[in-house]
Amino acid sequence: ARILSPAEWSETLKVLTLQFHELPLFILGLLVFLGLFWYQKRFYTMLEATSKYVGSPLSDRLAETFKAIGLSILLALPWPLVTFTLGWELRLVLGATDFTKSIGQSLFLLSPMFFYLRFFYVLCAPKGVAEAHFRWPQYTLLPLRRALKGLMITLLPAAFIASVVFDLKPLTLGGFMGKLALIGVLGTLFFFFYLVLHPKKGILHNFLDQHKTILVARTRLVWFTLVMVTPLVLAGLTLAGYVYTAGILTLSLAQTMWLIFGLVVIHQIAVRWLHMTRLRLAYEEAMERRREERAEKEAEETALPGSEALAIELEEPEIDLVALSEESRKLIYTALVFTGLIGLWVIWSDVLPAFGVLDDVAIWYHTAVVEGQDKRVPITLADLVLGILIAIVTLVAAKNLPALLEIILLKRLDVTAGGRYAITTLTNYALVAIGIIVALGTIGFSWSQIQWLVAALSLGIGFGLQEIVANFISGLIILFERPIRVGDVVTVGTTDGVVTRIRIRATTIRNWDRKELLVPNKQFITDQVINWSLSDPITRIVVPVGVAYGTDMQKAMSIMAEIAEKNEFVLEDPAPFVTFELFGDNALTLILRCFVGSLDHRLSTISALHEEINRRFNETGIEISFPQRDIHLDTSRPLELRIRRDNGSADAGAKAPL
Repeated sequence: ARILSPAEWSETLKVLTLQFHELPLFILGLLVFLGLFWYQKRFYTMLEATSKYVGSPLSDRLAETFKAIGLSILLALPWPLVTFTLGWELRLVLGATDFTKSIGQSLFLLSPMFFYLRFFYVLCAPKGVAEAHFRWPQYTLLPLRRALKGLMITLLPAAFIASVVFDLKPLTLGGFMGKLALIGVLGTLFFFFYLVLHPKKGILHNFLDQHKTILVARTRLVWFTLVMVTPLVLAGLTLAGYVYTAGILTLSLAQTMWLIFGLVVIHQIAVRWLHMTRLRLAYEEAMERRREERAEKEAEETALPGSEALAIELEEPEIDLVALSEESRKLIYTALVFTGLIGLWVIWSDVLPAFGVLDDVAIWYHTAVVEGQDKRVPITLADLVLGILIAIVTLVAAKNLPALLEIILLKRLDVTAGGRYAITTLTNYALVAIGIIVALGTIGFSWSQIQWLVAALSLGIGFGLQEIVANFISGLIILFERPIRVGDVVTVGTTDGVVTRIRIRATTIRNWDRKELLVPNKQFITDQVINWSLSDPITRIVVPVGVAYGTDMQKAMSIMAEIAEKNEFVLEDPAPFVTFELFGDNALTLILRCFVGSLDHRLSTISALHEEINRRFNETGIEISFPQRDIHLDTSRPLELRIRRDNGSADAGAKAPL
């Protein structure tokens, strides 16, 4: 009756009108509201403009998404701002009745809920953030927008009435009217959850059908049942008389819903950043490939036919952007799950004190120094659960963090493949070590308690695991000193190839036959290894040529030097030179020595030099010698000559002296 009484509302309006000039905050809020309301159309125009370059690898920026979110906040702010300032002033205005103060308190408490609903409603607007930046489909946006609008129309009035009657009659919590209003709030939440979360008819069923492998999709029936049962259970508690308990739990349920909405927005921002980064890196990779193809085409036009086929394929390892993005998605998803768990704990910890029982269950005790004295400190079940969670977080981060870190290095820093690999590997080692130390420290394993275990392990390592430890330490030395890097061309023993991976125990080398050789890391530290591209990619080419005796050596040497000078891949400094090396059994040996700037062109340059030397020598009549043998026949007596038939039988009468 008081809520519907015109006299009560008239008194509230009278108090507000008489003291209007003494309410500076309300006046300021009203002016801000008018300004925001006046610029609504301009804000919408600016919001649409932020999506102009979305999807463009050159112009797209994540700052445009944050700008769109900021504009969405401004678009959602006016009416919740009026509600907030009006509620703030009605609570504190002089001469206000208990009804006026209850109205003000309810408006003040409901203004954040009003803002959340308005904000998510604006996010789903046509050409808004969800459509233009997050790329949500229309078949999801339209029903979600209608569901949010319906929730605002039903939830806010029901929550407002519940808050007013609870405040007017705190001892009885509003009596029957309070129960009815609270059941109305739970009813609106029930229907909203049904519309959004139903596995077959809900707004999210298309998303769940497209991602059947994720945990949320596989357990849809379980969590949908729990979510739908919760409002019904709270309504039953309300009817049973536990109104206060049901009200507190309903408030926690609403806060959980806001938390989930916020995590969804954060998740979509992270996914958009990954997609944008992947698109930009793919574009840069495509442009680099196009430049390389253009350079190769120009080289083919100037080089001799067939020489390009012998080039060494020395490139940095190809970046698997799809794999990096998937691993980064998993990391972001896991981080959001743990963030959500922490948020749920913060929301529900005061409501569910039963979890405090975990602190009372002591599993074991350990000795620790407390205030200068040794005391027995219990390790509780809560400590054990926390240690397990830390270990799980460490494992997940160690598995997926390197991919995210590599994407950041690719985007922000000009780091080679070897540098990225070293940074990500060392970060992974450090993360695992820190996680193990923190997890063990949480469950009471200090250094003083595990030093005997370390000593025993050291003894075992000294006898049985020394090779493994030596390879591990050698791997760390390789990553720090970087005598070899991923992408380097090395010679180990009789194997030439490219370093593809540096692991804890061994390094993988892929030879020119695409076979992979696993080399223990210790061998790179203790044995001799040739690194063709460590600090200087320039290599020397030696071309030996044997010419016949009697050849004009000055002419032959000048031709060879001229051929080397005209080759586009032979460096001018150091300059090529030809030497007369040897008087051989069958030839006079000339050797051409020259330098190329990259291993990419080594084999093709050798082939081109050989072809050109052979052609020029043939044109000028210079003979390239080959091994010769003289046969001497003994003619001091007649030689016997035998003539055989085709079938191999000898003709007895076919003998004649020669």
